[in-house]
Amino acid sequence: MTITNDTLVGQLAAEQPLSTRVFARHGIDYCCGGGRPLGEVCSEKGLDAGSVVAEIEKELNAPGEQPTRWDNAPLPDLIDHILQAYHVPLWEELSRLDAMARKVHMVHGDKEPEMLAGIVDVFGGLKAELDQHMRKEEQILFPMILGGHGTMAGGPIHVMNHEHESCGEALRRLRLLTNNYDVPEGACNTWRALWHGLAALEHDLHQHIHLENNILFPRALNG
Repeated sequence: MTITNDTLVGQLAAEQPLSTRVFARHGIDYCCGGGRPLGEVCSEKGLDAGSVVAEIEKELNAPGEQPTRWDNAPLPDLIDHILQAYHVPLWEELSRLDAMARKVHMVHGDKEPEMLAGIVDVFGGLKAELDQHMRKEEQILFPMILGGHGTMAGGPIHVMNHEHESCGEALRRLRLLTNNYDVPEGACNTWRALWHGLAALEHDLHQHIHLENNILFPRALNG
């Protein structure tokens, strides 16, 4: 595809999956904000759009195995990938990170009271929302799509998109609270592991939400 300032970020992420590496480096929202033009987003963030496009083209032309084009895959395969690559590990990872956040707050809360209390609060809300969100997808939305009723799923998809926005806001708050996941000097191993775990969660959720917002939901609605 030809990449221009008018190319939608989500479209680019769907058709050229390697572009998400560049978006992640520059903090460009390609999941919840995928409907915006690349030039507009770059201008807002003070980035030179031409330089960003050059970075993307470099990624695309680099040797190595090309990632799966999920925009071309059968919908059952895409849903199975979302379940196995993201839902299954999330059920365990959310509980693990929640326990770690509470432990770090309990042990080190006197050192960074506002930061650590904020993380427990924000992450606890994110976990509760994702628990309900994934259940609704697994029990209602995905079966509707697999049953051939995706064109009738506008209501559930609208709810899922709204919840994705809420999830994205929680991730932004966590990044702000952790100072971009910069590990504090003298942090214990659990504290360091929590920061690394939250950063990995952010990366995976961006990919997870992108696959649903930019690929699965539009394709389901279009039949």
